[in-house]
Amino acid sequence: IGGTVGDIESLPFLEAIRQMGVELGHRKALFMHLTLVPFIPSAGEIKTKPTQHSVKELRSIGIQPDILLCRADRPLPSDERRKIALFTNVEERAVISAVDVDSIYKIPLRLHDQALDDIVVEKFGIDVPPADLSEWEEVVAAMAHPQAEVNVAMVGKYVNLADAYKSLNEALIHAGARTHTRVNIVYVDSEQIEQDGTACLAGMDAVLVPGGFGERGVEGKIAAVSYARKNEVPYLGICLGMQVAVIEFARNRAGLAGAHSTEFRADAADPVIALIAEWQDRKGVVERRDADSDLGGTMRLGAQPCRLRPGTLAHRTYGRDVITERHRHRYEFNNRYREVLERVGLVVSGTSSDDGLVEVIELPEHPWFLACQFHPEFTSTPRDGHPLFTGFIRAALTRRSVTTAQAVGA
Repeated sequence: IGGTVGDIESLPFLEAIRQMGVELGHRKALFMHLTLVPFIPSAGEIKTKPTQHSVKELRSIGIQPDILLCRADRPLPSDERRKIALFTNVEERAVISAVDVDSIYKIPLRLHDQALDDIVVEKFGIDVPPADLSEWEEVVAAMAHPQAEVNVAMVGKYVNLADAYKSLNEALIHAGARTHTRVNIVYVDSEQIEQDGTACLAGMDAVLVPGGFGERGVEGKIAAVSYARKNEVPYLGICLGMQVAVIEFARNRAGLAGAHSTEFRADAADPVIALIAEWQDRKGVVERRDADSDLGGTMRLGAQPCRLRPGTLAHRTYGRDVITERHRHRYEFNNRYREVLERVGLVVSGTSSDDGLVEVIELPEHPWFLACQFHPEFTSTPRDGHPLFTGFIRAALTRRSVTTAQAVGA
């Protein structure tokens, strides 16, 4: 339980939590409360009164915390822990100092150092061997001590709110840990590219265009794709990032000047991206819709299988013939243009299980250019990363070494 206890908005949730604890019983339910312990600079001391009051409010509605996570900018002194334990009816060892850290990935180690995991398993009466966090320690060490760094331009339209791309940010960090690389994410507003051009992408080691909806800023994303393709900068497109890559390639390599998506131009001369008319869900059930269908519930959602073409970058990156990735889209590659685009160099390296939908495209003539209709960031983990992002960062490292060598030679 976190947040401000006592707010009227939280009362229904707290009551539900209380009832759940009663129904499950004390051997199957544990209450953990995250509370702020502020440091007052003018007084030079930590104040525990907010924590005491918060627990008092919880107890007044029938919830007695078993563990307190005391959020602070410095370690909690022993005497303050004893004081909090005394006035909140919580064991002293269960008053945990949750100190601010520079990386969220360090938090499990800090909590383990204070035996939080032992307290939890004891509370539930679970007999388990001691936790082995050696792999997690390696991940944290790799993040803390990178051996190289790269600059990745993330070209989107929600860049003023970095958390809009939170999953992507973390996936890139995971890839950095896998490659011992510090990944500097440079957020680029695609609307700014429309106004000022692609000069802001100079010096970038890779370009990533994430998913999104709506026409605003789409031409800037297309321009970013063009820059990456022409300048041999590693490119990764995700969801809309694949669609704009198809549009750019169709316009500038296949000569289809009117290429666009029907999401943005319903009357596009060459609708290389169009509304999905028919597809299979995970159970093999065929779903259909047309332009007149209600938008509600019409997205292709969730984990879907994808077949990878042997000998392609996608297949080498994953090392598998069939993958499963998560989707969230209404528009898709228009198969009427597949032969035209393949004739001028586009490779369709991944398709849906029935071969009806294009899932992955790439350009073999480019050092590293790959775009996918799905969202690989949703399955990236700190320990294992994700093969697409790991491959992308390795390509960025190669790009940086090449440009550095060229600069030295010049």
